[in-house]
Amino acid sequence: MAALIEIVSVIGAAPTVVFDLERDVDVHAASLHGSQETATTSTGRRRLALGDEVTFRARHLGLRWRMTSRITVYERPYRFVDEQTQGPFSALRHEHLFRDVDSGTQMIDRLTVTAPLGPLGAVVTRTLVAPYLRRLLKQRAAHIKHVAEAPCGRPNR
Repeated sequence: MAALIEIVSVIGAAPTVVFDLERDVDVHAASLHGSQETATTSTGRRRLALGDEVTFRARHLGLRWRMTSRITVYERPYRFVDEQTQGPFSALRHEHLFRDVDSGTQMIDRLTVTAPLGPLGAVVTRTLVAPYLRRLLKQRAAHIKHVAEAPCGRPNR
């Protein structure tokens, strides 16, 4: 059974700024510095585009993790989707949505994850993995907000 996690944030910056920060693997790694997150892209570019793959390595829940995802949908500056191609889950799909609002951008992270190991995996996902992933997504969103709203903090790439 899949778990759905959705985080909604409002960021005081234009959708193009927020979109570009979300697809920047260096910003991603910086947002999760406590997990020693690293990201390697298939193209060498630091900002992901349609068809790109990125491999993340990190320490989560006391274990070393490795996951590769591919950008399967790319509609700048409104939406992109990354989906696990290799990694610890049976399936993982992360939809990033961006809407123009009066105060800037509404950013929605919608993550659907299915764990391996059938019913046991579903219980572990519901009780441990999903709450942990929710905290990570909130942490990432707060970091994106901080960088996007900082007067000099936006990367110039």
